[in-house]
Amino acid sequence: MEARSYELDSFGHLNHAVFLNYFEHARFQTLAAGGFPPDAITARDEGVHVVRVEVDYRREVRLGDALEIATSLAAIRTSSLTLRQVAYRAGDPEHVHAEALVVAVWIGPDGRPMRIPADARRALEDHA
Repeated sequence: MEARSYELDSFGHLNHAVFLNYFEHARFQTLAAGGFPPDAITARDEGVHVVRVEVDYRREVRLGDALEIATSLAAIRTSSLTLRQVAYRAGDPEHVHAEALVVAVWIGPDGRPMRIPADARRALEDHA
């Protein structure tokens, strides 16, 4: 991802809230890489609801800076999962800009938490 002009704040660096969009996009890419794209979730009338996000901002991001985001599975329970995400300078995982812990709950057709489906669990365990 590359920081675009409209994502910058009045100080000329990437607005802190934009990281949440970047992290969300990376989470869905991770599921898709495991063979479980977002449309497969909605086709089953299910959802993944974020219930908690903790972000530590380490370095500023300026216009045109390119980032990569690594997503890993920190924990998985019956209906919830915790993902660790790291935004770093493209090609340089040691140059960290922000880190997040994201807790999400798998939601069923009735709008209530449900057991994470086996195929989604595999996608997360294999690609996060």
